This record gives sequence, C-alpha cells and structure tokens, in this order.
Amino acid sequence: MFLLFTDFGWQGPYVGQVKAVLATRCPTHSIIDLMHDAPAFRPREAGYLLAAIVHWLKPGGVVVAVVDPGVGSARAAIAAAVDGCWFVGPDNGLLAPIINAAVVEHRQVLTLPTPQRASASFHGRDVFAPAAAELALHGAIADQREIMQWVGRDWPADIDQVIYVDGYGNVLTGRRAATLPCSMGPVIGGQPVTAARTFADVAPGTAFWYRNSIGLVEIAVNQASAAQQLGLQVGDSLPFQQFA
Repeated sequence: MFLLFTDFGWQGPYVGQVKAVLATRCPTHSIIDLMHDAPAFRPREAGYLLAAIVHWLKPGGVVVAVVDPGVGSARAAIAAAVDGCWFVGPDNGLLAPIINAAVVEHRQVLTLPTPQRASASFHGRDVFAPAAAELALHGAIADQREIMQWVGRDWPADIDQVIYVDGYGNVLTGRRAATLPCSMGPVIGGQPVTAARTFADVAPGTAFWYRNSIGLVEIAVNQASAAQQLGLQVGDSLPFQQFA
C-alpha cells in the first residue's frame, strides 16, 4: 500500500503523474491519498503534521512524502525504514519528526540516488515514486547508502507553532496534547485560550483548544474560523502558559 502526502494540491497533473508511476510499477498495490494540501513550502511544519497522521498507520505501508521547495538542488533524497513502514522524501526536515521518534533499533535511513534522466523540478514523480515502488517490491533499492545524519535530527518532539489550518479554519499546532494538562493553554493576543472536550461544549463564537483526532493541540472556534478570528497562520508561534 502506498500513501501520498504532498503540498501539490489537486489542480494540475502532479498527483496523477505520481500515481501513474506507482500504479505502473506496482499494479496490485493500493494508493491512498493522505493529503495534498500540506503546508506549502514548509517541510518543518509539514513534518510534524505527517508524524501525527502516520502515528495511526499499521506497519507495511510505503509513504511518499513531498514538500520540497529545494527540489533539484543539492539536498539529498532519503528513505527511512521506521517501525515497519517506509517513508520516502527529501532530506529537508520533512521526515525528521518521524525518524526522530522511532525506536532506534527499528529505524534505518538511506540516501537515494537521483536517476540521470530525472526532471530537476519534479522529483516526486522521477525520484521518490520509483524508489517507493522498488522498496514496496523488494524492500531495498539499488545504490542505497545508510546515513546517520539527516536534516532536523536535533529537532524537539513538539513545536509550539501553527503547523496547519484546515478547511474550517481550525488551527493545528505541533504540540502533542498528551504533554499539556487542561490547566494550560495557548495565549493569543494576550488572551488565554482554555480547554474544552469538543465544539458543542462551548458557545458559538467561543475559542477553545482541544485534543484533536490525531492527538495534537488544536485551536478552534465553535461554528467559525479560528484562523480568521484569532489572526493565526501557519508558522506563527504560540506561547503556552499555566492558567490560575
């Protein structure tokens, strides 16, 4: 099974071309779209979001992850075997939160060669998808080389930043909710945002934070856009503090 995580969006030919490569080389494997509106040009924020999403996946999948503003540059292409799954993408921090969180004995990070005929601007199709197909079929790829360093290896397990804004205007952070007691919360514009279990627990128009379905601290406004009401966007820092 292949799982795709990109910032390509649905317009244009990009998602379809990546799927075509995978389907041609591995016609019996299913292809699942995790998302194609990952934070564009922001591999760090996208990496924390990806780590939260794939936390729920069972072993055996191959994730093709592409948020790659440095495509065609000197940045490396990597594949990481992490707790029974393969992750393929650029070495720009996108895969770092996943690799860092893995049990050391159950992870392996490889650099991948770039085919001579690869487009300089579309490694999702020409580098990552072919590598993912080889890994799915054979569990290895020609000319792979194991590495011990990758971009973002020293990053923390959580970041107190906005990492994604969904279609409702809900604001996802890089903070795992399990690390934050209900007596704490973000402070936005000098105002504390307190915790609630779900939307119906607060009045319409009220801001709150809650543990979302993938385990992250998410800031929402009941029946409105938290991003608009609170003036938040991807990359914004969010200080957390203890409330009385």
